[in-house]
Amino acid sequence: MIVARSPFRISFAGGGSDIPVYYRRFGGAVVSTTIDKYMYLVIHPYFNPKIRVKYSRLEDVERIEDIQHPIVRECLIRHRIPKGMEIASFADVPAGTGLGSSSAFTVGLLHALEAYCGRSASAAALAAAACDVELNKLGEPIGKQDQYASAFGGLNYIQFNPDDSVDVQPIAIKPDILQELERRLMMFHIGQERSAAAILSEQSANMNDPGKTARVDRMVQLASEFRRALEASQLGECGPLLHENWTLKRELADGVSSELVDQIYREALDSGASGGKLLGAGTGGFLLLYCEPELQEKVRSRLKGLREMPFRFSDAGSQVIFSGDDGLEGLTPAGMRQCS
Repeated sequence: MIVARSPFRISFAGGGSDIPVYYRRFGGAVVSTTIDKYMYLVIHPYFNPKIRVKYSRLEDVERIEDIQHPIVRECLIRHRIPKGMEIASFADVPAGTGLGSSSAFTVGLLHALEAYCGRSASAAALAAAACDVELNKLGEPIGKQDQYASAFGGLNYIQFNPDDSVDVQPIAIKPDILQELERRLMMFHIGQERSAAAILSEQSANMNDPGKTARVDRMVQLASEFRRALEASQLGECGPLLHENWTLKRELADGVSSELVDQIYREALDSGASGGKLLGAGTGGFLLLYCEPELQEKVRSRLKGLREMPFRFSDAGSQVIFSGDDGLEGLTPAGMRQCS
């Protein structure tokens, strides 16, 4: 049995510059960190010579090509693993909440499959493979930040270059400042889970608009400024930078924000938060806020109808946390591990 664990992420600035239509022209950059919320992928021998996939549905198929889950299908096609396999996934947080769950799923499944085949995989290779599956094979209108964040882990400044290469640069922040940043962040679930595809498709199309492109240009600058603020231990700048980034982001496409989101955000600012942003593409999910510790109870009281999700930073990327051969022999077809 193989168990892989891949972290979810929160992004602070620069989101939207990681989509190909933008970074291939101008280059992009984001600042993000992984947190202690995870996607778990489990691969186990299956008694029957089939492929069983367990997620919100249950699939039991004879051929890889018959799998309905697109990411699972493409990852298995990539590895050409014989039948006699059961795949299950579990997550700490629901999908569609802006924490990069789909890409964490892809990274984790690819990592588990590599381990199943008796191979190791670097973070860079996992991220690149996940991007190939999601962007190229499946044609998803998404960016690259989630795959690299989940594969590498930690607090990073991630650059997306016009030649499609990606540079992941850990941010040099003092440990005590990192702890203080963590203390000043709050996250509230506002619901309205959604697929990011429609919003990101419109955002990509809008990159032909010079006004929209200029907003993303500024968001890339904000990513650099956020990084500098962290490295200089100037946490007081983080809230205003988050606020400016959100103000720009909500203008990139219809549906990024809503009247409900705007109202909740105004209430948070009125109660003491100095900035924040909706995580992910927009519309719903989690609202991230920057707030000094002495003002956080006031924010909680004002937003008492929303569920707060405590979290900690995580510096580990995707990991295989269990790998054992118990039960493999006799349950699987001969040559099960002859992966391509």
